[in-house]
Parts: sequence; structure tokens; C-alpha cells
Amino acid sequence: MSRATITLPNELLEELMQIVPAKSKTDAVIKAIKDEIRMKKIEKIQKMAGQMEFIKTAEEIRRDDKRLG
Repeated sequence: MSRATITLPNELLEELMQIVPAKSKTDAVIKAIKDEIRMKKIEKIQKMAGQMEFIKTAEEIRRDDKRLG
């Protein structure tokens, strides 16, 4: 794990502590960062909606999967 010294506005950190259930400021910041990353990934997936074409059904994929026997 990396250590970093960052400067945050007190008001912002206080608001985060009220919103995010965390035991410490560090935990609150980590949860906020993870949530932001998760939201960006969701946005990326949503932008891909309708851009992929599947030519096999789920059943065909299962049937053709050699790992399933």
C-alpha cells in the first residue's frame, strides 16, 4: 500500500465523513475513491450498450463450452 500526503478542504472532508459510514478519515477517502472508480466503470459499460452484437444464445454458448462436459 502506498502512503500519500494530500491536502483536502476541511468542509469537504467533514461532509464526506457524514455521508460515508467509515471508522476513520482514511477509510472514508478509500470508500469514496472506490465508489468513484466503480461509477466510472458502470458509465463505460452503459456507453457500450447496443454496440455489441451476440450471434449465439446463452444456451448455445453453454452447450459449446468444453469445460462443462
